[in-house]
Amino acid sequence: MKTILTAAYFGLKTVQPFLNLVYSGYSTANGYLNCNMIPSENIIVNTHKWIEDVVVGCNFCPFAARELARDSVRFTVIEKGDIGTSLQAFLDECIYLDENPGTETSFLIITEGFSDFLAYLDLVGLAEELLENEGFEGIYQVASFHPEYMFEGSPADDPANYTNRSPYPMLHLLREESIEKALEHYKGDPEEIPGRNVDFAREKGIVYMKMLRDLSMK
Repeated sequence: MKTILTAAYFGLKTVQPFLNLVYSGYSTANGYLNCNMIPSENIIVNTHKWIEDVVVGCNFCPFAARELARDSVRFTVIEKGDIGTSLQAFLDECIYLDENPGTETSFLIITEGFSDFLAYLDLVGLAEELLENEGFEGIYQVASFHPEYMFEGSPADDPANYTNRSPYPMLHLLREESIEKALEHYKGDPEEIPGRNVDFAREKGIVYMKMLRDLSMK
């Protein structure tokens, strides 16, 4: 398990020109999240346990177990969760994956800021724009996980939301080429995976799904 236990490091590229073009005046003051009292090591352990118990344990992603076993998943803790630092860490991570093909996928865990789900969705949208602007579109894609995740059109108490409700706000970077290869070798119909996950979560119920997620933070 590869880890970075410090705040986001700064690479040769900078997101500031991008921010100047597309965004200004951003604030995470509403619904502020602060996990700074939790050591970075514990945050990574909690995230790893959530992936094992929920993502793999509930088979929400049939490809995740292999990468955990191969120790090819990287975890980066972003300790200062403002928009600029988070996007810089995201860009740095794309560069890291370019230079380290042995790392299959990366979780950027935001421990401060973005507890508000709508503010977090703004961050995800900007991260997707950044992929396009920096020439990473078609190479990497970002998946979204958040403690208050809600699918469009779903009520807050829909157990299905827990398929994407994580212990902390996260940006998950995946290699598109690897996704395509995994889908080629998948024996079932990959289009059935989301619906199967929703059915599983709703069958288990919100009490069970919330308990399972929260146990990763014990």
